[in-house]
Amino acid sequence: MNRSLVAILCATVIAGCATVSPGPSVVAPPPPQVETAPPLSPKAEPPPPAVNLTGFPLPYRQGYADGCASATGPQRKDLTRFGSDGNYRTGWTDGLALCKKK
Repeated sequence: MNRSLVAILCATVIAGCATVSPGPSVVAPPPPQVETAPPLSPKAEPPPPAVNLTGFPLPYRQGYADGCASATGPQRKDLTRFGSDGNYRTGWTDGLALCKKK
């Protein structure tokens, strides 16, 4: 009985050390290329939109203009400001969404 138990234990340990060769590696396709255009300058007043943005801060209005332009043409986004400025990011998202509906 002890020899059987030792044999089973040894077989279990040896089987646990076995390795499985990796299968074929899967390579993700490259992300699609997005046509881009330069965003508005952080100090430039954007063109007047079709909606009333009076009272909104300048970064929001600039983001709105860039997002709206992105809805109908090449993407226009200041990635640095989009990542760090909540007003620009919210304006860009709103501009893109509202101008896509037209």
